[in-house]
Amino acid sequence: MTIAAPTTLEEFLKLPETKPASEFIEGRIYQKPMPQGKHSRLQLKFCNTVNQIAEAPKIALAFPELRCTFGNRSIVPDASVFIWERIPFDADGEVPNIFNIFPDWTVEVLSPEQRTTKVISNILHCLKYGCQLGWLIDPDERLILGFIPGQEPVEYTGSDSLPVPQFLNLNLTVDQVFGWLKV
Repeated sequence: MTIAAPTTLEEFLKLPETKPASEFIEGRIYQKPMPQGKHSRLQLKFCNTVNQIAEAPKIALAFPELRCTFGNRSIVPDASVFIWERIPFDADGEVPNIFNIFPDWTVEVLSPEQRTTKVISNILHCLKYGCQLGWLIDPDERLILGFIPGQEPVEYTGSDSLPVPQFLNLNLTVDQVFGWLKV
């Protein structure tokens, strides 16, 4: 849903944060839908799975709902993974609040009221600026679309192995990802 008239990115970044998050795309402000149960569970398990194998050896970090501002957009992917060397740690070695860079891996979990084209547009924007991989997880259809720069999107279902970035040694199938919904 569009929530404001067109503005500049600089003006947008001065606005207070909204809940759920708002994004700045092509001069317009859009508020993301409120995450629901399946969405939240998939987002949490994805970040935990990546961080379990990538954080201790300082390979990468996965962040849920992190604002990423680059290429005249300010978006909030459901999950963003950054290679360790690209994380803009502050002078104290802490994770900063502001990430003015693209993620190395972007993941979106489609919500029932979300427009698929807007979500895909954000994934393509990330790829255009250097992101290595994008996933669009559709809980209703039980499929995952994989986006790799320079290639057509690929649909993954069932026992299909999912693509992961080269920097991460992770083997997942679509069934395993949707298995995260069971507790």
